[in-house]
Amino acid sequence: MSKTDPYQALRHKEFNIFLLARFALVFGWSMQFVVIEWQVYAMTNDELSLGIIGLCEFVPAFLLAPFAGHIVDKKEKRNLFVLCIALFSLISFGLYWLTSETIELQWKTNRILYCIYGLIFFGGVLRAFFGPTIFSLIALIVPKKAYPNAATWSSSTWKGASVFGALCGGFLIAWIGAHHTLGIIFALVMLALFLVFFISKKPILNKRIGESVGDSLKAGLRFVFNDKVILGALTLDMIAVLFGGAVAIFAVFAKDVLDAGPKGFGLLNAALSTGSIVAMLATTYLPITKSTGKKLLISVFGFGLFMIVFGASKLLWLSVLALFFSGVFDGISMVVRQTILQIKTPDEMRGRVGAVNSMFVGSSNELGALESGIAAKIFGAPLAVMLGGTVTLIVVGVIGIKNTALRELDLTKDVKEHQASPSE
Repeated sequence: MSKTDPYQALRHKEFNIFLLARFALVFGWSMQFVVIEWQVYAMTNDELSLGIIGLCEFVPAFLLAPFAGHIVDKKEKRNLFVLCIALFSLISFGLYWLTSETIELQWKTNRILYCIYGLIFFGGVLRAFFGPTIFSLIALIVPKKAYPNAATWSSSTWKGASVFGALCGGFLIAWIGAHHTLGIIFALVMLALFLVFFISKKPILNKRIGESVGDSLKAGLRFVFNDKVILGALTLDMIAVLFGGAVAIFAVFAKDVLDAGPKGFGLLNAALSTGSIVAMLATTYLPITKSTGKKLLISVFGFGLFMIVFGASKLLWLSVLALFFSGVFDGISMVVRQTILQIKTPDEMRGRVGAVNSMFVGSSNELGALESGIAAKIFGAPLAVMLGGTVTLIVVGVIGIKNTALRELDLTKDVKEHQASPSE
């Protein structure tokens, strides 16, 4: 098999099944995000309500992540993934029910809103487990030599699902309404649940007997915080999402700034993800392992720069273009970060490292939604995005100067060692 084979990971049947299940799940998840953001803003006409959505998901996802990582390392990964999806289906069905005509006629708006927030909080609990479970499961499905390629395809699938999910979410709201769109989402989650059963159970690699929860958590945190490369990569991505991202207030831009309606809302969400998946697919043919650290720094810088352009734009076509190029740089940084984590993380610690990754990056999506909502309330949406992009550029500059290990990182040797290892 060629060392540069762009389809290396796809030659493993279970990985293809995993990608299909992940696509269905994220496609539904992405549509659900779009629908709920639009529905809540339509109910309240308040930017802060969008931030509350992020807070409801951030708190449990962040606080439970370390414990989730410990549990993931101790449990069988396939069945844990099944359980997460099954519980997520309850959330999807609950949102479908809350947006029904019967509930809207019989319940007060605040009661519906609080129930939506409650389901989102429950989703945050599941998010704490989803990240480390998926991160660990990938490493058990493909051999080590396929880790970089698998990380690229997994990230591309995630972004591809986000593209179509965000786009379809916006259009489906306009065509069939939020309630029926949420019904489609529930069906997609059930499809993902069905597909995962075609993946066999996996061995538990962390078999340390008598290790306390406290010692386990400390070991995972110590590993991440002692590795300047991993810590720097996670910090960069966290800051970019926390301050540079604006997904949570796209509804404000579509409705009040660009006057684009729900279809424009879908386009804004899709533009960012489209750029990401284009970049990710390109990396399957053009590996970015040489001068990895510099490429990561440049990509996060580019993301922040084009978010500033988006915040300043008053034209729909320019906003879509700026988000597309932000997505391109975001896609490159995501592939680099996932490759670093897959290659440098010991098998027995994948759950805990994946959990820390979720705390840094996954939870920053929700905290970023809160930050965006508050900043938009105080400064207005355009200025809030431009300020966030500026903070991102400053942080990239500081980390680039201070973190020599990350700046000089080159994964060429590490990837060659994995490519040369025998097949598993």
